[in-house]
Amino acid sequence: MRFYQIDPTKDPRWAELAERHAGSSVFHSVPWLKALQRTYGYEPVAFTTSPPTGELHNGLVFCHVKSWLTGHRLVSLPFSDHCEPLFDSVEDVSFLIRYLQAAAEREHWKYLEVRPVDVNFGKTDNGVGFASAANHYLHVVDLRPSLEEVFGNLDRDSVQRRVQRAQQAGLVEKCGRSEAHLKEFYSLLVVTRGRHNVPPPPYAWFQNLIHYLGDALEIRVAYQNQTPIGAVLTLRLKDIVYYKYGCSDVKFKNLGSMPWLLWNALASAKSNGGLEFDLGRTEESNAGLLAFKNHWVPRPKRLVYWRYPETSVPLDAADGWKMRIAKRAFSYLPSPLLSITGRLLYRHIG
Repeated sequence: MRFYQIDPTKDPRWAELAERHAGSSVFHSVPWLKALQRTYGYEPVAFTTSPPTGELHNGLVFCHVKSWLTGHRLVSLPFSDHCEPLFDSVEDVSFLIRYLQAAAEREHWKYLEVRPVDVNFGKTDNGVGFASAANHYLHVVDLRPSLEEVFGNLDRDSVQRRVQRAQQAGLVEKCGRSEAHLKEFYSLLVVTRGRHNVPPPPYAWFQNLIHYLGDALEIRVAYQNQTPIGAVLTLRLKDIVYYKYGCSDVKFKNLGSMPWLLWNALASAKSNGGLEFDLGRTEESNAGLLAFKNHWVPRPKRLVYWRYPETSVPLDAADGWKMRIAKRAFSYLPSPLLSITGRLLYRHIG
């Protein structure tokens, strides 16, 4: 079997495949890939069995991450919650994986990483030589029932009552993607990441997302008496809306701004024809966030990231000793320095 390499940001067939394939997500989209490329300098590449002169029937997209600090590897995809191989044939995927494994050894890549939604990847021939690099859960709210049914299925104490509490408190929501929206969102994000001793992504990342995704991206900010107290950023492709980032001022936690904003985003997705609301990945070790999302979707899917070769050691594992040391160091940095650190480091950890 022969494989072909294409640039998905320049080959118009990739955008068509991402639009029509049942397994595609916003992370396959050309705007997302261009934002990754412009912000971090990553080189997007897709592999397919379709020759250059015909229709693109399948593809597996990656980014080349070339870093003097963390090595050269092929990741599908950096800073993306998941990225399913867009193949209808299991055999074709198996052949492609073996081809890429050989290329990884030949090109001396540090590792090859894939992030499929299909939990069976590691249980088939596709997973030979791969090891689990990170374990997550994926929470997806089904929007096909009526809005009343969707709300009724949410946890009564942790979601329904907190949404009602926010309404009673008279919180005000503003939606958009203006520079003012972004600045208020990012200020809250810096504070939130600081609480967790993690640098925020660079400001330019969000500017580029807004530039390329346009009206497929929305920022929602909650205010109490003109004070921004919570914000969420969502993305959309086809009939799925993705909750990608959330942040809040912990001093106003009792007002329930985050459940309220998420519910507003979910209700808006439903009213605009959305069929699913993807709450994104949650690390297995993040007990607090996992409990929060379980109140929305009590039975999430398993989401496993796979790396080849299996001897490669994840540098970004949430419970790894390197991350623990890094968080301890980050805890001493003031917000401005934490933001600068994020701007310098993120391109190396994708």
